[in-house]
Amino acid sequence: MTETSCSDTPDRNPQPEQAKENSEDLLLSLRRKEGSWVEWGQACATLQKAGYTPQAIFEATGFEPIQQNQVIVGSQVYTSLVNGEASQEARSHYFRKGSDILYELRILTQLERVATAEFILSRNLDADVAREVAKDVKELSRMRTLPQGFSNHPGDAVAYQYWRRAKQQTDLAERSRFIARGLMFAHSQSARQQIEQLLTEVVGTSKRKAPILPVYRQDEDEQQPRIIPVAGVLPLKSADLQNVPLVEPIKPFELVEISWNGSWVSLPGWQVVLKAQEPVVILCDSSYLPNQLSSTSEPILLLIDRAKQEWDADSYFLFEESGELQFQWFPDAPSFPLLGQVILVLRPKKILDEEMSKDQWELED
Repeated sequence: MTETSCSDTPDRNPQPEQAKENSEDLLLSLRRKEGSWVEWGQACATLQKAGYTPQAIFEATGFEPIQQNQVIVGSQVYTSLVNGEASQEARSHYFRKGSDILYELRILTQLERVATAEFILSRNLDADVAREVAKDVKELSRMRTLPQGFSNHPGDAVAYQYWRRAKQQTDLAERSRFIARGLMFAHSQSARQQIEQLLTEVVGTSKRKAPILPVYRQDEDEQQPRIIPVAGVLPLKSADLQNVPLVEPIKPFELVEISWNGSWVSLPGWQVVLKAQEPVVILCDSSYLPNQLSSTSEPILLLIDRAKQEWDADSYFLFEESGELQFQWFPDAPSFPLLGQVILVLRPKKILDEEMSKDQWELED
């Protein structure tokens, strides 16, 4: 929960006379530190809602903004304890002190706050431990089913975390320390039994250490391929190009939802590929291209950006002629519509002659 604040100071936000008098009474009460911390929190919240900024309250009372936030949030948690019918002992104790402890319980539900506050009081735990207890209770509440042997009691929630850490620990001293801490917090007998079972594992043969997960991170754009639909192999018609869907990869792993029956191809994350707005791949033989790339015929992959249909003297474009798709460079803007720009011509990977490779090994022998 973040600190409550308001942008208007009392000088910029005139109040009715009665409201001013009430605010002045609250400021005086805070300055004198009258009442309990719960009442301080309620007073700070009232003043902030009336237009006082945390800084203005600090200058008038000496309560620093961070302290205001703690008592405001803590008093709200205390109210939930009262509404949740916490024991008289707990309500009486926390009314006198414990704003720092109740502040840590802000992440819990009302029922969880009541149980956790009672548990912390029974064990006389400080705010630092209360923070860990609240975190463990929250994590346990997120599980669909409770771990075997453990209940949803705050003590069992903490004991489960120590049980889990002990199982993952290979160092005997640390493992024993986690077991001892788990037994100290365990509330139910079944939870204690689960933790005590680890004692027998300590005496027995040590388990193999869990292997390190093969975690990698993609640091370069080229390591992230792009999946692009394939319109087909030339000759094609303009309808074949139009039938290819617009693909919008899902971040951060560039997932593609396939609802199209056509083929797909994966291209490296080169800048020209990543910048394409509506990429479509067309396959053809090198003889289809103007100014053939080589004297020998070979398959070619053409990457077309359908979004680029504005003529450019430095590019080749896709267009329709006699019902078929063609590629051409135009020194001047053509009178007919362009269907896309050729942004990449990809030749297949060159493979060394296998027989030559074998002969080379024979020479080396």
